[in-house]
Amino acid sequence: MTRKLLISTIVALATSVSVHAGGLMTNTNYHIAFDRMFARGASTEIDAAYSNPAGLAWGHEGWQLSLNFQKPWQNRDIEAVTAAGSQKFEGKASAPIVPALFASYKKGDWAFSTMIGIVGSGGYVEYKQGVPMYNMAISGMMSQLGIQPGTYGFDSEMKGKQYIYGGQINITRKINDNFSAAIGLRANYYDGYYRGHVTANNHPQFGDLASLALDVDQRGWGFAPIVSIDYHNGPLTIAARYEFRTKIETENKENLLNAGLGTNLQNYIAQVNPAALDVINATLGGAVAGYKDGVKTRYDMPALFVAAVGYEFSKNLRGALEYHFFDDTHAKMADERQKTLEHGTHEILAGIEFDINDKFTVSCGGQRTDYGLSDDYQKDTSFACDSYSVGVGGAWNINDKLRLNASYFCTLYTDYTKPTTYGSEIFSRTNHVIGVGLDYKF
Repeated sequence: MTRKLLISTIVALATSVSVHAGGLMTNTNYHIAFDRMFARGASTEIDAAYSNPAGLAWGHEGWQLSLNFQKPWQNRDIEAVTAAGSQKFEGKASAPIVPALFASYKKGDWAFSTMIGIVGSGGYVEYKQGVPMYNMAISGMMSQLGIQPGTYGFDSEMKGKQYIYGGQINITRKINDNFSAAIGLRANYYDGYYRGHVTANNHPQFGDLASLALDVDQRGWGFAPIVSIDYHNGPLTIAARYEFRTKIETENKENLLNAGLGTNLQNYIAQVNPAALDVINATLGGAVAGYKDGVKTRYDMPALFVAAVGYEFSKNLRGALEYHFFDDTHAKMADERQKTLEHGTHEILAGIEFDINDKFTVSCGGQRTDYGLSDDYQKDTSFACDSYSVGVGGAWNINDKLRLNASYFCTLYTDYTKPTTYGSEIFSRTNHVIGVGLDYKF
């Protein structure tokens, strides 16, 4: 049992640390108009270069440009609950200022547009005290060896990064007075790393007991075709968009990778059970094999279906409803985790905006996200929580050409409790984002 605990601990440490935003692998907040209203799937303004490319057929004649900046803050905490009490492991997830660029040109029945931004995941997460799955396994193994807490040193830390950068181009065609369509293509570049260590050492008899160090970079490319249609009739806009699944296969670049038992512990096991030592060493080698140079891992972005309705109730008041479906169960993930989900992600969005006068607009919106999570999907190093999000903000028309957007939104997560062999773990998250952007019409 002791050897199984040690092996499972080292295998667990090789599990990747992931950071997600928006859907499980997909972001949807690029333009500040989304942050302050959410439901932008029927937009005909510059943000439609992402949210509704077909809608640009009804937009500004000529050139438009938009530059947006967002700053997110997020906690990803784990509370380990045992019969003896509980311990909280705080995970700090953050990202630097996140930019996004939009541009479009419309002439007559044709429009051409582009969007560049961080389209998936996005950020860093760090657990300075490690995570429960490692700490509990090591402590349990030591107890079974008769090594009591306080008689050896223990150190554990995990951190990771995931960014998917995307560049999208679209061609829009107005078909008749009411219908338009668009086709597009997005190139996606995955850039991530996993770094961490766990050690049990300084035991008076054995010295170093076990250690693992992991420092691996992963990079890969993928492409996604995009199609969208738009129906526009007076105050009513109905739109739909479909993004095909993006196959992303990353390749490892190994900077540091090792796992093993301390020399004295190896010698001890070799004396009492040599065959067991061979099995342990072979298992340790297998545990890190997936992180060696050249090994490939899948991080697909799922297919996405969007349907939206926008309505202009008056000259000053507009509202919208929107639905998203991310087909996560058919997007391959590391360790085939997509097979553990109960269903793909469902999102419902609603938003409203009001023009106070010709200069100022205020808006608000909300979003409900249901991931279809399961106990098998949730891991200490990568977990999600269903949520509600609310956003507020406004726009200032500085002049006829220049508009300033500002926003704040927060996400309210539902804690997820997962049973464990030692009790349970409670996963919780917080999220806050502020943003500012400029839209310019030439």
